[in-house]
Amino acid sequence: MTETDLRQFVDPELRPLLDRLGPASLDISSLPEARAKRQPPPGMKDNLPALTTARLIPGMPDDPDVRVLIVEPAAASEKPRPAMLHIHGGGFVMGTPDSMTPTLRRWAVELDCVIVSADYRLAPEHPFPAPLEDCYAALLWLAENASDLNVDAKRIGVAGESAGGGLAAGLAMLTRQRGGPALAFQNLQYPMLDDRTVLATPDIPGCGAFLWTPEMNVFGWESYLGTEPGGEGISPFAAPARASSLHDLPPTYIGVGSIDLFLPEDLSYATRLMQAGVPVELEVFPGAFHAFELDPRAGVTIRSSARRLDAMRRAMLPLYSD
Repeated sequence: MTETDLRQFVDPELRPLLDRLGPASLDISSLPEARAKRQPPPGMKDNLPALTTARLIPGMPDDPDVRVLIVEPAAASEKPRPAMLHIHGGGFVMGTPDSMTPTLRRWAVELDCVIVSADYRLAPEHPFPAPLEDCYAALLWLAENASDLNVDAKRIGVAGESAGGGLAAGLAMLTRQRGGPALAFQNLQYPMLDDRTVLATPDIPGCGAFLWTPEMNVFGWESYLGTEPGGEGISPFAAPARASSLHDLPPTYIGVGSIDLFLPEDLSYATRLMQAGVPVELEVFPGAFHAFELDPRAGVTIRSSARRLDAMRRAMLPLYSD
């Protein structure tokens, strides 16, 4: 079926977004332009009572410093707040925390929490494990500086979108293995979890036809892994779906669209988490392709944003019961 024919499976409110964005493609030659488009517009402001601060924090040993954005409510709090390490998306090859600033500021205010978003190094210039180590350094810094940030170190979760969701899932396994800070939750939005998806042919009509295609997925994974994806010897910390054990991971929220290329791997990961005894909340949004939230006015985006925020709120609320 042609792309035109496949549009019948797209939520009608999202179809104008496809017209505005045009055909989806990404390779090494188009990467600089794609990165430039990911930058937030200058002078972006809102009226939310939140503070946003950029700073450099120490990286892991022998690694460079890591830039982070710290987003917190402007009002002081007598009690330590819960916190979230946020990891942005972009196929491992593009994106910055700054492009997510409006969303992060809204989360900080509505959840009354502190958010630290990691500006990790990007592939292909910096393949695995560099991006993940940057995120781990940010998690360590957040936990070690909890008192100064007015954060309870026992109330830290992780959240990410797309490749950021994959990094968040990998980070949850990495801190489990290293005995690092325990995470209260992981909130994964259409996470990029399995390089072996490059070997599969989507069998759901419309799946992977828009925004993030199988061809783009190959480029993203090749860039991140520094080798051909889908083969043997890939670390589960790079591709969390390859992990042999998902036990002792934090309660998990996964949201994904019904025609997202990552739907099968996300469903499989959610099932395996449940089999491992991990509490899982799974949402599948009909007619939604990858990164559908680029249209903030679409009904499916509004529903997804509300449910994701609600999942974060409920993951944090029990922590206040002591």
